[in-house]
Amino acid sequence: MKLLMHTCCAPCSVYCIDSLRNEGIEPVLYWFNPNIHPYIEYKTRKDTLIEYSKMINAELIINENYGLKEFCRNVIDDLDNRCQNYCYKVRLEETVKYAKENGYTAFTSTLFVSPYQKHNILKNICMELSKKYDIEFLYRDFRIGFRQGQEKARELGLYMQKYCGCVFSEKEIFITHTNTKPNLPEGFEFLPVKRNIIINKEKNDKKQYINLLLEADPSEKIIEEYLKDGDLFVLRYKDDVACIAVVTKLDNDTVELKNIVTKEEFRGKGYAKKMIKYLADNYKQRYKKMLVGTTENNIPFYVKQGFDKYEKTIKNFFVDNYDKEIWDGELQCMDMYYYSKNLKKKENT
Repeated sequence: MKLLMHTCCAPCSVYCIDSLRNEGIEPVLYWFNPNIHPYIEYKTRKDTLIEYSKMINAELIINENYGLKEFCRNVIDDLDNRCQNYCYKVRLEETVKYAKENGYTAFTSTLFVSPYQKHNILKNICMELSKKYDIEFLYRDFRIGFRQGQEKARELGLYMQKYCGCVFSEKEIFITHTNTKPNLPEGFEFLPVKRNIIINKEKNDKKQYINLLLEADPSEKIIEEYLKDGDLFVLRYKDDVACIAVVTKLDNDTVELKNIVTKEEFRGKGYAKKMIKYLADNYKQRYKKMLVGTTENNIPFYVKQGFDKYEKTIKNFFVDNYDKEIWDGELQCMDMYYYSKNLKKKENT
């Protein structure tokens, strides 16, 4: 089977792709969503899907069309039925046409994972398109894995949108607050969600993590100094230690992130970012600022995590405080650069 799957966003695609792969079916993802507005929302969802498709090695086809004017012209006379009369039809028909013209044998959509969509109407539209274009409609009720997929998307740090897509659904969420719980078929149950990631503060033997801490800070003496009075946090993925961090108090307003390190086999999965967000949420109740000292190579990473205010530089820190030369890739570490994160600043989501 050569399957083309209309894909509305990365989070909704997670369970759909996983479940299809478990069946031995490798879907090709197809982005065509001219109903998503405003443009920054459209671009964020598209870019997130591009990032996720690379992460899981899935083929993705982008049909670029930010269709605000066309969308408004087609829905303005019947806003209450905009989903079934325009949004569903235009996206699904474009997908089916592309599938038929490019040798695919079947089509489906990630829209079938959302309990908030009009599931039966979607199904009927797809069945009609299947007959019209003489191509198989692969129907799966993905809703059973909706929560499971959303939880995995959060663990991966994917952008999680707060409304369906168009400006009118945004209004319903943020202004009129009419977002309702989904109506599900009788007897329908979501798959149980087991949280794979847990972050806890370690209160017992903190020295058991010394070997992992040494991967980020090669001085056991220095580590023992800040570990003695610092808070150590452990992020576990399926009960395995994946990432750890140490935070110390500087004064009544400020804490410092002294060490954060991810095990090699868990790197590149966003766990350090998740740990930093957890730490910021944990400390913002009592402190105003979090400080971090880092090497030159790692400055861009911390700036992206909100450490966007330069504080100071300690010249020759890594020369004066370590017995051996410290190298980060091809760069010899010399100076320590300090940046801070305003814990009271509202984060953009």
